[in-house]
Amino acid sequence: MKIIDAHMHYSKIDSFQQASKKNGVVYTREGLVRENQKNNIVAGICMGLNETVTGSFPDDMSQTPMGCDLDEIPRNLYYCAGINPLNLRGEALHRLDRAIDSKQCVGIKIYAGYYYFMVTDKIYLPAYELALKYNVPVVIHSGDTYSERGLLKYSHPLAIDELAVNNPDMVIIIAHLGNPWLMDTAEILYKNKNVYADLSGLLVGDKALFERFCSQELYMNMFKTALILADHYDKLLFGTDWPLVPIDVYIDFIKKLVPGEHYADVFYGNALKVFTKLRVE
Repeated sequence: MKIIDAHMHYSKIDSFQQASKKNGVVYTREGLVRENQKNNIVAGICMGLNETVTGSFPDDMSQTPMGCDLDEIPRNLYYCAGINPLNLRGEALHRLDRAIDSKQCVGIKIYAGYYYFMVTDKIYLPAYELALKYNVPVVIHSGDTYSERGLLKYSHPLAIDELAVNNPDMVIIIAHLGNPWLMDTAEILYKNKNVYADLSGLLVGDKALFERFCSQELYMNMFKTALILADHYDKLLFGTDWPLVPIDVYIDFIKKLVPGEHYADVFYGNALKVFTKLRVE
């Protein structure tokens, strides 16, 4: 089965490098290529993210657009241009425009919760206007933040409902299924035709951690219930949040949540439908 990883990372973020060591992930170009080949990942979409000082993420000084600076980018890796809302005017906006116009940029990433603005704040309007201009989706971080400096009131998925209603022609992807606000996300998916969700980062850690949580029926049922309530497997995208998890472990995890008849869409087809600039050989 061909797989598209619709949400992963490829940036020199210190917390990612530390996590990869704990999780047994080789966070290098060679490590990613090996994991992708092993698991038949035919394309990956990196969420652009940079920090100007080691350990400073979320970094107020990062330039828009944020990209992927870990190493030379593999040929099958695309990216979503990361937005620092504090740097979204003048030349920064011109850089973002040029980035989105390139072949490798397939979307925009908003780091709600990491930057202290609601997704409906007018500060993001220039980014949304470019998303509409180039017909690319806007991926919005939602739910728990990987940094303790994040503020959850800005990353609650409920605000995305208003954004979707006010921008019916803009494709929005709720990252991480809004975890832990799964039922809220399910309702937003069900209600708004222009909203999708990726399944990345629902759980992060090594294989032992996954085995422990996957053995808990109540834990697994939270996700299954949300997916049933949303009733839209055609709007769910597989993603890993690599390097926060080993890819093979995460594939097995998502297979436990998604019915087999929907594998082709969730693991591959839906990403091609939403990321219209994506080209897979």
